Amino acid sequence: MLLLLAWPLAAGVALLAARSGRTPVALGLLAAAGTLGLAVVAAVGRPAGEAPLLAGVPAAFAVDGLSAVLVVLVAAALLASLLVGAAEPALRTGRYVGLMLVFAGAMLATVTATTLPPLLMAWEVMGATSWALIGYHLDDSRAARAANVAFCTTRAADLGLYVAGGAVLAGGADTMALGDVAVLDGGWSHVAVAGIVLAALGKSAQLPFDFWLSGAMRGPSPVSALLHSATMVAAGGYLLLRLSPALESAGWAAPLVAWVGAATALLMGLVALAQDDLKQLLAASTCAQIGFIVLAAGTAGTPAGLLQMTAHAATKSALFLVAGLWLATLGSRSLGGGLRGAARRHPVIGAAFTLAALTLAGLPPTGLWLAKDAVLAAAATTSPALYVTGLAAALIAALYSGRALWSVWQPVPGTEPAGRVRAPAAVTMVLAVAAAGTGLLAFGPKPLRPHPAPHAAELLASALLAVAGLLLARRYGRRAPAPAPLVGWLYLERAARNGVARPVLHLATALARVDDRVLARGTHRAARAVLVLARRTDAVGERSLEGVVGGIADGARALGRAARRPQTGQLHQYYAQASVGFVLLGALAVLVTVVR
Repeated sequence: MLLLLAWPLAAGVALLAARSGRTPVALGLLAAAGTLGLAVVAAVGRPAGEAPLLAGVPAAFAVDGLSAVLVVLVAAALLASLLVGAAEPALRTGRYVGLMLVFAGAMLATVTATTLPPLLMAWEVMGATSWALIGYHLDDSRAARAANVAFCTTRAADLGLYVAGGAVLAGGADTMALGDVAVLDGGWSHVAVAGIVLAALGKSAQLPFDFWLSGAMRGPSPVSALLHSATMVAAGGYLLLRLSPALESAGWAAPLVAWVGAATALLMGLVALAQDDLKQLLAASTCAQIGFIVLAAGTAGTPAGLLQMTAHAATKSALFLVAGLWLATLGSRSLGGGLRGAARRHPVIGAAFTLAALTLAGLPPTGLWLAKDAVLAAAATTSPALYVTGLAAALIAALYSGRALWSVWQPVPGTEPAGRVRAPAAVTMVLAVAAAGTGLLAFGPKPLRPHPAPHAAELLASALLAVAGLLLARRYGRRAPAPAPLVGWLYLERAARNGVARPVLHLATALARVDDRVLARGTHRAARAVLVLARRTDAVGERSLEGVVGGIADGARALGRAARRPQTGQLHQYYAQASVGFVLLGALAVLVTVVR
């Protein structure tokens, strides 16, 4: 267990400072291959372990039926992303390879943590490294802005995990185990579940937090393939699947999560349909497909959600990597522009894109067809309205997948150069085949066997919808301009900026002015007054003391002069002075006697 987590983290930290060139790439690929081997061993052996962290709270990790699938997915996506990224000269740096390994290590820790503190630490590392990877190109100001938006949005939602941690402690779960969230004392379970739901929806780019994923497409395509397939956006869905019993016990949480997932699948599918930029289409479709996972978590369909996550990870990895290869070769991401006919010019990756796009459309017998129907079967047992909404989202998935597919197969002039793809294109084909075949996992390990299983009629209905969606996309394509709100991702980023960010900044500016003009000036004036008072007090006190000391000195000098006068040196004067003294003493003695 320790080796699985420490291997990519240690290798990543060691490579962060390495120079550019083939050496860090080779070492990174070696580390990624080792991580995949360790992940397979862990998935088979199911190790567990813990180490002391806080008083009575261990850092506990375990690979069980749920996390076993995720550790293999994360490691495989890491290796594929590094393989394709090695073809880009700008990505042959220790900083890139090291960040990718550290990110993957944090994701492995996230999916295997069984207590809240290590989960929270891994969650934070994952967010920080994703910020660095999205803004990897330091000379791209828009990428830097997108990284900041992604970080701030997910970071704001991540505060829910801190609230959940406090609620877990207050509710009596001294070990802070994730399994104890459903049985906390009093109302603390509701508080913990609310915090976890907030953090999960933010990380998985679900409504209303989905807009950060649009800007995140400014990062390198291999980064998108890793972060937005089996890792970062999948982390929130995984956490909700892991805590599905707690959602059920809270009562209100399961329906809320289910409807958020269904609404995201529907609305973000429409957003994807409106995009001309291929990476933007894939990003919006990622929100929509993760919505099916969230829907499964809210309807107690954990096996279906896990199957959806597996199929989606392989599918999106292939699609993002192909998009990156076309961008590097053709210099375009526009479906209506430079990508028209791209599949004809690059048949190998075109075939991989085709297979992955058909899988994304839910065409039988591909993996997302069975996974999506398993999710819908779980939704049907909860609410017919959820089932209908999910079915509509499935139709829209076929439409945007078909639109992308037919665009890249459009005929192009024969004189246009094909270009050469400088990358292991076979990697994309392997991922596409894996995506198409993930449906077979529904008949494999128990954690991936959906319950309840979809009926034959449901499978047939979704298959017909997928075919219909592909045909409609082929016939009508994008003949009319898409509505601006859909192209602009429902303007949610603008709403967040105007409704949250700007008011907070204005309030902060106003408070800063109050601090500078009122509090700071008041403090400075009080300090000046104290200094003036001190100077005046010092002047008065010093003069008084000097006068007293001077008076004492003058008195002593006067007494000294008076005492010198009788000292003449003549003996008869001394006798006379003594006689006077004795007379005075005698008179004093007589006076005392009379008084007594």
